[in-house]
Amino acid sequence: MTIKVLIADDHKLFRQGLIGLMKTREDLVEVIGEAETGEEAIQLAERLNPDVILLDIYMPQTDGLQAAKEIRQRFPHIAVVMLTSSERDGHLYEAAQLGVAGYLLKSLDANELFDLLHGVTHGEPAMTRAMASKLLKSVANRMANEDKGEQSLTERELFVLRLVASGASNQEIADKLTISVNTVKSHIKNILEKLHLENRTQAATYALKHGLVSPRDS
Repeated sequence: MTIKVLIADDHKLFRQGLIGLMKTREDLVEVIGEAETGEEAIQLAERLNPDVILLDIYMPQTDGLQAAKEIRQRFPHIAVVMLTSSERDGHLYEAAQLGVAGYLLKSLDANELFDLLHGVTHGEPAMTRAMASKLLKSVANRMANEDKGEQSLTERELFVLRLVASGASNQEIADKLTISVNTVKSHIKNILEKLHLENRTQAATYALKHGLVSPRDS
């Protein structure tokens, strides 16, 4: 029995290449559809009922993680495997939290891809050792930082975080601290990395949630 696969990626050339690759193992897989957006992937998941969806993260309208969340909620029997170029810890961690069946990089070897797809249909996670190790480190770092929180930040980074939460622009922060905008950007980059956040909106929310700035100050 072949594995029915739906491919979702906004790059047509990549989809065509992947479909061509799948045709070399028609004894194992059958591509039953392709989607260009996350929204289209959700619609085809309902209509085609694939065994596995290979889902890119960077797609227009609805990105792959949003699509994975909805597909997992509405069609929990379908195995969702992220197939992406993103090695960002945040993406990997969020995908794992959504309960996807795997997280693979597009640089993956073809034979390894087929082996992992076969494993998915037997309940095994589709993840290379390198990505599994990366996920474990990400989880460990997050658990450690849940205890440390803002304690992991320097005094200057805490001050910058408060200014970010108050809505100050990079230039305004630079003027207030008498530093360059590039230095401000460097501080913000460090803050996001230490707190495992993705953007300054999340940083502002973190500051409010942890009492680093009062709502009146924001």
